[in-house]
Amino acid sequence: MSDSKIKAPRGTFDVLGEDAAARSALEARARAILEGAGYERIETPAMEATELFARGVGASTDIVRKEMFTFEDAAGRSLTLRPEGTAPVCRAYVEHGMHKRRQPVKLWYLSSFFRHERAQAGRYRQFWQVGAEALGSEDPAVDAESIVLLATLLAELQVREVRLRLASLGSTESRSEYRERLQAHLRANEQELSEDVRSRIEDNPLRAFDSDHPGTRAVMEGAPRLLDHLSAEDAEHFAEVRALLDVAGVSYEVDSTLVRGLDYYTRTVFEFTSDALGAQSGVGGGGRYDGLVEQLGGPPTPGMGWAAGIERIMLAGEAPPTAPAPVELFVAIEHARADVRRAAFSLLSEARSAGLAAQMDLGGRSLKGQLGQAGALGARFVAIVGDGQTTLRDMQGGGQTPIATGAVVHAVLRGHHAL
Repeated sequence: MSDSKIKAPRGTFDVLGEDAAARSALEARARAILEGAGYERIETPAMEATELFARGVGASTDIVRKEMFTFEDAAGRSLTLRPEGTAPVCRAYVEHGMHKRRQPVKLWYLSSFFRHERAQAGRYRQFWQVGAEALGSEDPAVDAESIVLLATLLAELQVREVRLRLASLGSTESRSEYRERLQAHLRANEQELSEDVRSRIEDNPLRAFDSDHPGTRAVMEGAPRLLDHLSAEDAEHFAEVRALLDVAGVSYEVDSTLVRGLDYYTRTVFEFTSDALGAQSGVGGGGRYDGLVEQLGGPPTPGMGWAAGIERIMLAGEAPPTAPAPVELFVAIEHARADVRRAAFSLLSEARSAGLAAQMDLGGRSLKGQLGQAGALGARFVAIVGDGQTTLRDMQGGGQTPIATGAVVHAVLRGHHAL
């Protein structure tokens, strides 16, 4: 047998101790903000049919082409570990007939996702995102509310040096006309482009705006901008989103090069970045996806949503203060006899049944060691179960008194101080 240590796969990590507590605090803030705005929790399976992402996210995207963890099950079906959350939520919307509910249907999630990309600070192959989706309304107020909610969450978590970039990709029709102009520009300068961008001129020319290739960046400086070619209706929608953000006091910068990395976006797109993160500055973002539900077999349904990386938020933000869980009663044993331990365990069970946060020693410590453990835990009371008697000690006031074992829970519940 090999004696080498087994480690977690590259790009994954264990969540321990203070990090786990900070994540719980983050989740609590997200829940309070999103459920307070009428969003319901949803969790989708970690595995989905590969076709969901090929059709929904887009076959020409980096996610589908390069980053998905895809495999065949025993029946020969192609499955994929979910790389993002919007397509699965839309699949659930269709599958469970949510279009019959009052619209918009507002949902939020906090889940793990998987992408085979280069692991680096705050970016892992298994990562966590908090996200929100609103399906069933094309009202610009849905866009604005969605953005404001993420802005609120980032502010409450004290994410540093945040900037909001905002743009519109227009409707499918207006983008189709613009796409032809952009393709013509790219073909005219094809020799200056990276090989990756050249390969996408026909399928996904907008992704050229995301390239960090020097030649491509130079070509894109002179490229036509989609914001200059919006239809009157799309321009009006974008103007109203901006007006609502102004009313809400959310600062933003209009960025005509912002396109996002997924094919399903229409109209409003946005991204929050943090300069505290360096070059890989993205914290979260999203946009409108009015054709996605229909593309997945559902009725025509407008949609708007976002996702933010938990690891990115924690890296750029101040960890929420996390107080240790209170221990109201610690049960100690004076003698390591079976009957004493059973009496102590019975008292522990009774205390927990009554709703008290209670613990007892499980490591075979001496009485002195048990009292030290109770002090380290910040226990309010300690019940010392002995040979035919129990002593209840007030760890704050310092007093103690003999008490019937069956009366301990009642005394703790009423906050007995006169010991």
